[in-house]
Amino acid sequence: MSSRPWNIKDILKVTTDYLKKRQIESPRLTAEVLLACQLKQDRINLYLNFDKPLAEHELSGYRDFIRRRVKREPLQYITGVQEFWSLDFRVNSQVLIPRPESELLVEHGLKIVNGLNFPKGHPVHILDMGTGSGALAIAIAHELPNAVIFATDISQDAINLAKENAKKHGVSDKIKFKRGDLWQSLNDQYPLFDLVISNPPYIATDEYPALPPEVRDYEPYLALHGYNDGMFFIEKIISGALTFMRNGAWLLVEMAPWQTGKALELYGQFNEYNQKIRIKDYSQHYRIAMGRKA
Repeated sequence: MSSRPWNIKDILKVTTDYLKKRQIESPRLTAEVLLACQLKQDRINLYLNFDKPLAEHELSGYRDFIRRRVKREPLQYITGVQEFWSLDFRVNSQVLIPRPESELLVEHGLKIVNGLNFPKGHPVHILDMGTGSGALAIAIAHELPNAVIFATDISQDAINLAKENAKKHGVSDKIKFKRGDLWQSLNDQYPLFDLVISNPPYIATDEYPALPPEVRDYEPYLALHGYNDGMFFIEKIISGALTFMRNGAWLLVEMAPWQTGKALELYGQFNEYNQKIRIKDYSQHYRIAMGRKA
């Protein structure tokens, strides 16, 4: 980048070409998102101000963003924001970046709750196990006025960030956050749940080295690695959930497509699960394995 004044149009073109050469995905979009973030404005305003010259401090900050992205740091960690369920969530390297596929957990969880036919005003008790940024719990709280939601995570940093996101979206009073490892975070003081959802770590050990560097090198290992065949936490969730679910409640767990068949077999090992279903994601890959307690 030369010392002559740069305007928005020219810096975006140069940056896009640079990112393309470095094989960064969606180079133009990346250039725009990072510049909009640096200038603290919407992307549409970049086009409305194409000829606006940039100050040196703006260029310096933008260069730093580009360096980070070229090192394959995820765009969401650089901007600190990820959209999920049409809501903006704060994210950082302490939590997994919410994925569009995980919206399936919200979508099908809402269908289940809306079909329970509880009396008007009756609270619905929901557990989000491994809440991370709080995206699932907060999205559901946003949609269900009568829901009482419990959200757990082994990471205190994740819990702290989830609380910030809950406050941002005005649902802090509807979600009880608790730090702990899977079912050990709960006790007799908790209600029996009508719905349990979880997006646990499910990456198999031999798959981990082949992950994209954005995931492997930056997203939290604890939130990704499911040991051996990736089923370690899935097995613990399916086997332990029955104790904490009321009769008729559903457990929904997100996982890799090839793991869903194994998960249905796990459900089948327990007589208390009288229904078990696999759900496909928007790319027509099996993504959720769900079971209903008889």
